[in-house]
This record gives sequence, structure tokens and C-alpha cells, in this order.
Amino acid sequence: MNKEFLKKIFFQSLTGFLSLALAILLFFCIQRLDQLRSGFHWLMGVLTPFIYGGVMAYLLKTPCNFLDGVFREVLPERLKKRASIFSVVAVMVISALVIYLLLSMVIPEMVESIIALAAVVPPKAQEFAQWVLGHLEGNEMLQGYANEAFASVESWLRNWANTDLLTTMRGMMDGVVSTVGSVITVLKNIVLGIIICVYLLLAREKFAKHGKALVYAAFKPERAESLLKEFSFIDSTFVGFFGGKILDSAIVGLICYVFCLIMTFVAGFQNAVLISVIIGVTNVIPYFGPFIGAAPAALLILISSPRNCLIFLIFIVILQQFDGNVLGPKLLAGSVGLTGFWVLFAITLFEGLFGFVGILAGVPVFAVIYDLIRRWVVAGLKKHDKLDVLQ
Repeated sequence: MNKEFLKKIFFQSLTGFLSLALAILLFFCIQRLDQLRSGFHWLMGVLTPFIYGGVMAYLLKTPCNFLDGVFREVLPERLKKRASIFSVVAVMVISALVIYLLLSMVIPEMVESIIALAAVVPPKAQEFAQWVLGHLEGNEMLQGYANEAFASVESWLRNWANTDLLTTMRGMMDGVVSTVGSVITVLKNIVLGIIICVYLLLAREKFAKHGKALVYAAFKPERAESLLKEFSFIDSTFVGFFGGKILDSAIVGLICYVFCLIMTFVAGFQNAVLISVIIGVTNVIPYFGPFIGAAPAALLILISSPRNCLIFLIFIVILQQFDGNVLGPKLLAGSVGLTGFWVLFAITLFEGLFGFVGILAGVPVFAVIYDLIRRWVVAGLKKHDKLDVLQ
């Protein structure tokens, strides 16, 4: 009896001590929140190449597994052991070729568009001023207001050129130096990320076995099986969403390119490749992507022809309706299982928490959370024999 009493007292004391320790730790974290945040940012900076490599490896593992199966079928028996190496090399080469082709098509047109924009804007601004003054002719009061407005803008530009321009140029030079350093850091992280990606792809089966062994070592068999099923569901959700979204965006970009190519011969459209790439790439962003991509693309067309810009905007509305109601649901069916409301909620929430990364990954992450809550609710209703509530 005395032994049982001491054991009870020990566990009660241990529980109280751990509760107090956690409270002190929480208080310390709140008091040192800025230091913890800076330490977290430093750690993320150190691990950035591994994050890049992990993301690239995860995105490339599905085509790598597909090519691995193809190579194992077509290669002779003595080379089948190297099928994994061949698949990784093939995926990396194909990815590099796709990026090179996109950049080789987009960058020249982007440079030409910037040069054309710089050449067109001043005459267009002068034409606009003359148009305003011409329509105000006969109304001396409004014409006087317009002249004063144009004179104020001209005076402000002159003062800015004489006083603030030098300071701005110095700031720009400092920014250029900082930007060059940032670009070098980003390039270094990308190169290291590519190397890490290759290592992860080559050892993906080994990492999978190690992870599975770790789960079985830490949990009971039933719990381990449940966790592995959950991981498999999370993986299928992310792969299905990103794979379907990339394919969907590629088809949307191709449709846009065909339309722009036709309009090039019919109405003199320009920058067909650049506009199509903008529309296709921004379409990867759920919900808001079409609007984000349509704005700069429409601006490029507006410079040359307002009528063509209106035609393009009408086409984008039709294309997005087709994508949102026909193409997207066909390609993404079953990958997320969220209604439009929850998609908008997920994007808004995760964009506020994690920025641009939250916009891209928020929908599949929320889909996993939503499915966990759904299954928990269903299990609770089964326990209380209330499944009819869902009907």
C-alpha cells in the first residue's frame, strides 16, 4: 500500500513538474519571440538549399518513377540495376530542356516589349494630353484646370530631376549592389539544391524504407499502418493537385498561344509567346491566377491596340470559364475535394500566414486538414449512431 501511495505521489509530482517546466518554457518563448524568430530565419537560410532540393525532388519523383519503370522494361537484364540512374538523368535533362526552351522564347520577347513600351509611352502620353485639351476646347474653365494639372506634373518632374534624382540614383546603385549579392546567393542555393535533388532522387527508395522503418520502430503496428496510410493519402493529394494543375496550366497556355497566333494574322496581335507563357504560368495559382496573369498581358496588348485588348479580355473570360467549369474539374477530380468557398478560404488563410508559398500549397494542405476533420466527424457520428445527420 505504501509503495502504491509513493508511486502515485511520484507521478503526480512529475506531472506538476513537467507542467511548470512547460509553462516556464512558454513564458521564455514569448519573452524571446524576436530572438526566436531571427534564429528561425537564420536556420531557414542555412537549410534553403535542402528546401529547394527537397521541393524539386518531390515534384520530379513522379516522372522519375514512371521513367524508372519504362527503363526496367526496355533495358537488357545487365543494365536494369542502373535504371534508377538513367531515369534521374533523363528527368534532369528533360527539365533543363523545358526551362531552356521557355526562357529562350520568353526573354527575347520580354526585352522587345520593354523597349517598345519605353518608346511608345511618351508619344501616347502626349497624344492623351492633346486629346484631353481638344475635347475641353470651348470650355475655358476646365481647359484651365487641365493646363494647370499638366503644368504641375511638368514642374514636379523638373524638381524631382534637379533634387531627388541623384539621391534616388545613389539608392538604386546601393540596391544594385545588394541585388547582385542576393542573386549570387540565390544562384548558389539553386545549384546546391539541384545537387541535393539528384541525391534525393537517386536514394528515394532507400529514404522511403528508412522512413517506414522509423514509423514501425516508434509506434505499434496498428498505429504505424494508420500513419503510413495517412502519409500515402497526403502524398496522393499533393501529387494529384500539383500534377493536375501543371497539366491544366500547360493546356490553358497552349490554347492561349493558338488564339494569339490566329489573332496575329487576323488583327496584328504581338508577343504571342510571352502572353501565353504569362497566362499559363500564373494559372498555376488557384483562383486568383487568371486575374493576375491577364493584367500584364492585357497591358502589353493595350499599348498597341485598345480594340485588340478588349478582344483579348473577352477571350480570357471565356477561357477561364472553360478552365474553371470543364477542364479543371476533369483534371483535378478527386485530388482535393473542396468547394469553391473552401478553396478561397484556404488561399486567403495560407497567403496571410506564408505569403506566396501559401498561395501555391494552401489548397492541398487545407484539403488534407479538411479530410482529417471529415473522417473524425464521421467516426464520432458512427460512435453515437447519428450518421443520418449527414444525409
